[in-house]
Formats: sequence, structure tokens, C-alpha cells
Amino acid sequence: MIKAFLGTGLLGANFVKAMLDRGEQVQVWNRSAAKAAALEALGARVFSAAADAVKGADYVHLTLRDDDSVNEVLAAAAPGLQPGAVIIDHTTTSAAGAIQRTRDWKERGFTYLHAPVFMGPANAREGSGFMLVSGNQEVITAVQPLLDKMTGKVLNFGPEEGKAAGMKLIGNCFLVAFTAGLSDTLSLGKALHIPVQDINALFEAWNPANMIAARLQRMTSGDYSKPSWELAMARKDTQLFMNTVQGNGALTVIPAIAAEMDRWIEKGFGNSDWTVIAKDAADR
Repeated sequence: MIKAFLGTGLLGANFVKAMLDRGEQVQVWNRSAAKAAALEALGARVFSAAADAVKGADYVHLTLRDDDSVNEVLAAAAPGLQPGAVIIDHTTTSAAGAIQRTRDWKERGFTYLHAPVFMGPANAREGSGFMLVSGNQEVITAVQPLLDKMTGKVLNFGPEEGKAAGMKLIGNCFLVAFTAGLSDTLSLGKALHIPVQDINALFEAWNPANMIAARLQRMTSGDYSKPSWELAMARKDTQLFMNTVQGNGALTVIPAIAAEMDRWIEKGFGNSDWTVIAKDAADR
């Protein structure tokens, strides 16, 4: 069995290294040739053209930048694809793009499966982390043994095309918001002259991540009439954050949250649970 890998940046290169460790035959291509060439000494066959890299390959993996780059590289590779080749795309893309590519490549006689990942380079090297799939369950069942070798766990979100892409975007959205929130937390700590190690000690003892499932359930319940923290009180504390940091740094997301709180207080929800600010997003 021959595999091709298109896109050998940090993530792709480590996927390839793990494949080579398992004794697999891998043909690689990368837009920046030097990144692909570095894998040649490890046993990969390196090609200067994507169409040449996929010749004879049963499976073609991609780790690229976005929808446009995936479409561009696949168009360049198309002349070299052998009949029946399976395209497995690990790129984070739009859900609409994944759906369209699944349809387009099926019409051309090829199988396209979008399989984005919650994996960093180290995960790719050691086969840990998470890989997401959805769509044709027969296709997923057929490639599952291959994917299992690449990651710690394959999360199957069912037969809906594009759902895996959507779930990856949701996860990344949380990571972006989470990191921006931590940045504001550090800014508040800096303004209060509280060392980072003390902030770490707080979260080691009190881990708010354990509250995510319960908080999400409260936010989406539709009932905000039994507050554990009233919106008006949460807004008061939010103002304290901003007043403390003013002139001693900058806050990234807290001012926007304060404005959203004000909008809901003006609508008469000041005595409701503060999670009411998610009501519009939670309504289905």
C-alpha cells in the first residue's frame, strides 16, 4: 500500500515520520520544497509536483492551510490520481467547503473524506490526540484502521457531510475565546501586581474547566429565572476588572462582554442568571 502526503509543515511532517516509523511507503510533496526534502533521509520519496507525488498512491493525505489551498493542490494533483484513490483531508476548512469537495470528487470517481484533527505536531508524531470524521459510514468504516494508527481516538459524528468540519471550528472557537480570556485574566493579575505563579496556583486548586458541561447546560436550558449569579452583579464585577486594568494594560474581550451584558440589562434581565447573555445563541 502506497500513501501520498501533500503538505509537510509541522503537522504533516510528523504524520509522515510516524508513517515511516511504521514501515509504510510514503510519497510527499510540499509547496516549500525544502520541508519535503528533509523527509527524504528518513525514507520518504519526495516529488516536486503534486501530480507526481500521488501517482500509484492508494491514499492521499492533505494537511494544508484552508479551502483555497486544498482546492488548488487537489486540482494540481488530479492528473496523477489513480482510479479508486481515497483522499483524506486533515485541513481545518469551512463545513461548506468540505461538503462541496465530497460531492465534487465523488462525481469524479474518487472518495474524499474530511478528517480534521485536534492534534499538534507532537500528537501526530506519537499517534495521540483526536481526529474527527463524519459522512458516509461505509467509507469511514473502511478507513478506520488506517486513521486509528494516526491518532489517539477517532471521533465519528455520524452521516452528515461537513459536520466534522463544523465540530472542528466549534472546538477552535472555544480555544480562541479561552486563550483570549486567559490573556485578559493575566492583564488583570498584572494590574493587581499578582505573580503568574499565584494565578497558576489558583487554577490548580480551583479548576473552572470542570464546570463546562454544567455551564453549557445552564446556558442552553432556556430558564434563567433561578440565578446563581445575577447578571447585574456579574456586570458590576466586570466593571471592576476594567477599572483595575485601566491605565495599566489592555483587555481584549472583557469590554465586549460588558457591552453585551449592558444590552441584556437594558432588556430587563438584570436579575436573571448572567448566562442569559447566551440566550440568542442558544435558541434553536
